[in-house]
Amino acid sequence: MSVDRFETLLQQIESRALPPVRQWQPEREGSIDIHIDAQGNWFHEGSKFSRQSLIDLFATILRREGSDYFLVTPAEKLKIRVDDVPFLVVDMEVRGTARQADLIFSTNVGDHVLADAVHELSMRADKPYLMVRDGLEAKLTRSVFYRLVEQGIEETGTLAVYSQGTRFSLGATE
Repeated sequence: MSVDRFETLLQQIESRALPPVRQWQPEREGSIDIHIDAQGNWFHEGSKFSRQSLIDLFATILRREGSDYFLVTPAEKLKIRVDDVPFLVVDMEVRGTARQADLIFSTNVGDHVLADAVHELSMRADKPYLMVRDGLEAKLTRSVFYRLVEQGIEETGTLAVYSQGTRFSLGATE
């Protein structure tokens, strides 16, 4: 990976403007038959979305409240069903090594996230997750997780990675 690619992704992170979903408090609430399965596939009334651009758009207006997920606009708030988490991490870029590393993750909906104290990596039931924004998480795909493990360093029986000076445990080593 070139330094230019890493810097380009950092610039995209800093310049991306998302709708102010947290500020919108529409009076009209309901539900819509949209479902995101555990593999990150989006469905409407049982049919898989065929247009990635529509998924990417809906991802920008997604909000989590407790364990519920909603598509929110200034006019309405519609509950959807999410089996696990709404996004997948599909790529990773690394700058530096060991404790001096920085990790940028890319999601299946066009987000780029620099792992840090706010955008944490965590393990749940031996599955890796990344905090993307405002309580919305992404599950790392297997190939990205294997690449992440290659960046790990063993510390007192635990495999750990670092980004922006923050330590993230990937679990026990054998």
